[in-house]
Amino acid sequence: MKKIQYFFIALLLMACISCNNANTTTSATGSTSNAVVYYNGDIITMEGDSAKYAEAIVVKDGKIAFVGSKEGAVKEAGDGHTMTDLQGKTMLPGFIDPHGHFINALSMASQANCSPPPVGPASDVSGIVASLKDFQTKKNIPKGQLIMGYGYDDTQMPNGKLLNRDDLDAAFPDNPVMVIHVSLHGAVLNSMALKQFNFSDKTVTPPGGVIVRKPGTNEPYGLIMETAFLPVFANLPKPTPEQQLQQLKEGQMIYAEAGVTTAHEGATHKSDFEIIENGAKQNALFIDVVAYPFITDIKSILPGHPFAEFGSYNNHLKLGGVKITTDGSPQGKTAFFTTPYLTGGPSGEKNWKGEPTFPQDSLNEWVKWLYENKIQLIIHANGDGAIDMVLKAHENACKALNQPLDADRRTTVIHSQFVRKDQLEKYKQYNIIPSLYAEHTFFFGDAHIMNRGMQQASFISPLNTTLKMGIPATNHTDFNVLPIDQMMVIWCAVNRTTRSGVVLGADERITPFQALKCITINAAHQYSEENSKGSLTAGKLADLVLLDKNPLKVDPQSIKDIKIVETIKEGKTIYKK
Repeated sequence: MKKIQYFFIALLLMACISCNNANTTTSATGSTSNAVVYYNGDIITMEGDSAKYAEAIVVKDGKIAFVGSKEGAVKEAGDGHTMTDLQGKTMLPGFIDPHGHFINALSMASQANCSPPPVGPASDVSGIVASLKDFQTKKNIPKGQLIMGYGYDDTQMPNGKLLNRDDLDAAFPDNPVMVIHVSLHGAVLNSMALKQFNFSDKTVTPPGGVIVRKPGTNEPYGLIMETAFLPVFANLPKPTPEQQLQQLKEGQMIYAEAGVTTAHEGATHKSDFEIIENGAKQNALFIDVVAYPFITDIKSILPGHPFAEFGSYNNHLKLGGVKITTDGSPQGKTAFFTTPYLTGGPSGEKNWKGEPTFPQDSLNEWVKWLYENKIQLIIHANGDGAIDMVLKAHENACKALNQPLDADRRTTVIHSQFVRKDQLEKYKQYNIIPSLYAEHTFFFGDAHIMNRGMQQASFISPLNTTLKMGIPATNHTDFNVLPIDQMMVIWCAVNRTTRSGVVLGADERITPFQALKCITINAAHQYSEENSKGSLTAGKLADLVLLDKNPLKVDPQSIKDIKIVETIKEGKTIYKK
């Protein structure tokens, strides 16, 4: 009788083991492999000029070991592999953000969301004040402590009523307050904050800067932008080391939830680099971060990190090159154009074309220095006047160094929003990459029509023209100017619809597959990482994203509603819905 009981107990145990290992094949020796076979979904490889699908892929030791048929995948995986059924979902290479400001992700939990819908709740000045008030109460911020918000978009304020110092003074008489402009190129400060950062009626506006004055006086009225804002940005309060590590985790999760496995830190100041580097040293980075020290900070970073170290990852952190800013933002009316804004300047200036951030001579010297040291240059330029300056600096450097104009430097012009066709032709000739910004068509397109006119606004971020010319353009978020939302990035590139419903430049719309290339294989090329990222190819890193629907098969208008189901970095799940 006991033998029979033992027999049934053994059967039960075997059944339990079988259930627990339903998706795992175990070898004769009992060992279990770490190979995973993904199958039964739309697996888009992102290889080639049109969509190609695979039945299955194999991930092993953090890399892609096989892409092809399910039968071939099972054979390649060998004994002990795990079978993962995608259940009809869509798998792609992990998204790569070609330009953004990773460091800002760390502070978002410490700032009020003052963005207008659909990003935030603040549709007018009173909404901004309410958001700041709610944040002050929620965080229990005491008197005298700085209150910060982000996302102020003056183009969305109804009836032209803009946020100013007086609005913030009335609501917050006992706290310094700063609301960062959506461009990240400035902020609105109240009187206590203006005093804290040494602004007064005696402060001279620096070249390339903007200090909006109260009408009829020389007193700062709150909005500080461009070079005038740089000292403010550099002197913001810093979190403790413990807070920094927690913020690093929270910041990376913002990216992971959006399917992004490689983030961009696109104007890295020395103190910011030290925060990220400290996280890397403590193995706290679980996505890749590519940092580009700002030109004004690079010489303070070089003693500890010479140019010879650039271009290689160390615990998920890479120094990619150096960032230069040539002008401001078109929505902030500080981008530099060859023709005037139709609506004047940010302070009501007449015949306003914007101004360059730095003079041409400085630009020439910096570009020459970087080309001489074979360091990748990423250079911010929005207006066509700024892009002319970039091209002139490129030509000057190549001539001075006796280097070919089209050498493979991966020089990238960040934004390139109002690039002209003749400038694109020079990009092609000089082997320069434009990292475009198609989300502006929705978020700021109506403002661009008012400021620049329909004809010029319709050619903003001309992805179709650029790609047809054979230029490997990328398309970025500029986070946290706009949220990390890769489905919105694709949707904007495909539809080019403004907030008011106007199609802005129908001829510049691209296909969903082309839009995906801009944030996968093209972005990998921009970073000189096309051999390790950007497509599902054997030997590349197993950086993967799983979507609930296929962007190539849904109605183009519904692309923005697709959800990220899972994000995998080097074979390990870092986010799962």
